[in-house]
Amino acid sequence: MFTIATWNINSVRLRSGLVTRLLGLEAPDILCLQECKSPVEKIPAQLFHDAGYRWMVARGQRGYNGVAILSRLPITDAGDRDYARLGHARHVAARLDNGVTIHNVYVPAGGDIPDRAVNAKFGQKLDFLTDMRDAFRADRPERSILVGDLNIAPREDDVWSHRQLLRIVSHTPVEVDHLLTAQEAGRWVDITRQDIPEGPLFSWWSYRNRDWAASDRGRRLDHVWATADIAAAGHASRILRPVRAWDQPSDHVPVFASFDLAV
Repeated sequence: MFTIATWNINSVRLRSGLVTRLLGLEAPDILCLQECKSPVEKIPAQLFHDAGYRWMVARGQRGYNGVAILSRLPITDAGDRDYARLGHARHVAARLDNGVTIHNVYVPAGGDIPDRAVNAKFGQKLDFLTDMRDAFRADRPERSILVGDLNIAPREDDVWSHRQLLRIVSHTPVEVDHLLTAQEAGRWVDITRQDIPEGPLFSWWSYRNRDWAASDRGRRLDHVWATADIAAAGHASRILRPVRAWDQPSDHVPVFASFDLAV
């Protein structure tokens, strides 16, 4: 069995102390980080190595994007894909010794206006998801786990108000349709919702809302998926809401799942 966590850290160098705190408290076997905002060579890998995470596979760029997979278990680099040819560090994959491939994905946020005609960033987001769909159709994944900040809350109970967010980027029908089409193309199973099928679940609360805990205007933007052939092994899903109250937090919190698979 192994445990995996995903967390948009919003600068791995600024929040390296929060990463090591999480590693010490929760000890996931694998931690996938997004929005590292760092070239790979400047990620504090030695700090994580000293915490027991001897393996790291990452893609980075200065000041933006960036994804990293930290592991206590041996992993090998399984490549990356430049979805939509944006030239962004938004995907990296690693393979465990048991043959399971971990995909760490950071989907573009999409800007503020949900109309690609006037907002290029929204168009990039849709193109990224379309490219994911096409990649999964062309080469359907097997024995794989996909995690990350997918920047879409697909279900009505994945947002604090379905009605009020229908025209807000991250919950618009066109985004949800693109995400679900990509999910279906890879026969991915939403492990979090497999475990917790009903009720509100959030993993992100805006920095703009100072009293975030009381108002609880959250969204579930961070996801753990698994291919259908191993989905039944997934369990013990958790979203670590208290992490949002740590000092100088990310606006996202970690999402966990365990898999009953030999390593």
